[in-house]
Amino acid sequence: MSAKNSLYPERVLSEISKSRGIELPKTQHKIVIGDSRQMDEVEDNSVHLIVTSPPYPMIEIWDDLFRNLGCKTFDDMHNYLSEVWKECKRVLIDGGIACINIGDALRKVDGIFRLFPNHSRIIEEFERLGLITLPYILWKKPTTKPNAFLGSGFLPTNAYVTLDCEYILIFRKGNLRRFSPKDPYRYISYYTKDERDLWFSQIWDIKGIKQESDEIDRRVAAYPEEIVYRLIRMFSIVGDTVLDPFLGTGTTTKVAMNLYRNSIGYEIDEKLLKIIKKRIGYQETLLEPKRLKVEFILKESRIKKEIY
Repeated sequence: MSAKNSLYPERVLSEISKSRGIELPKTQHKIVIGDSRQMDEVEDNSVHLIVTSPPYPMIEIWDDLFRNLGCKTFDDMHNYLSEVWKECKRVLIDGGIACINIGDALRKVDGIFRLFPNHSRIIEEFERLGLITLPYILWKKPTTKPNAFLGSGFLPTNAYVTLDCEYILIFRKGNLRRFSPKDPYRYISYYTKDERDLWFSQIWDIKGIKQESDEIDRRVAAYPEEIVYRLIRMFSIVGDTVLDPFLGTGTTTKVAMNLYRNSIGYEIDEKLLKIIKKRIGYQETLLEPKRLKVEFILKESRIKKEIY
């Protein structure tokens, strides 16, 4: 099972578990249409891994969302995200891991072009909450415009470095996670040497994606399944619970299903519900009641109704 062709090795996992006399668990998946600043549906210390990509402050495609949330400034936007991070700390187990995909922003404000360092603000907030910052990953997205640049062309000194990397920030709550000796689910969740060598390197070269849908009136930011797949394999075991407080089109839920992890996802935009159901193959999951269960919860959001 090489790193190149190992995506969703359900058959291999089934064979491994059968050969060791281990029954794979039935998993449960909860999708909540609501505001993740208040995750009442999730118990304290019940989530093993968080994988998410929040709206990026000061990036244009998120302007309307932040505006409807009452966020006008860079600080306002991060104050909103901080409320979610506080809930993330509450629900993580001791030793649980949070992986946050975030990019910095370049923008002209009041006539001044500058960098808005989203990644450093999130690190500061997780440190303030008492989580431990671990080495991060740089996701280098190949560009179709390798010669694109900003500023004064070939003349010094008023040109700017192009941003072609995003961050996958990694945090741990508390001490190293402990397992029972010879935990069977941990042992069947192993990765190969090729996978380890590739995944635990700091720079990931993975092509980004742009996602558009006729069912909603805006472009939806999305990150590749390969990123979610790697992170879930790296930082969780079969039977764990994975949370995504900014679910978007449902990528985290889909990958968790395929990897025999439980999942909880929050999405504030009800218009994405139909896309989420399609993405996770909801109709097909209804035919697999012995393997997994999916539950949808629509709760009243704290934001203005106009966003729906």
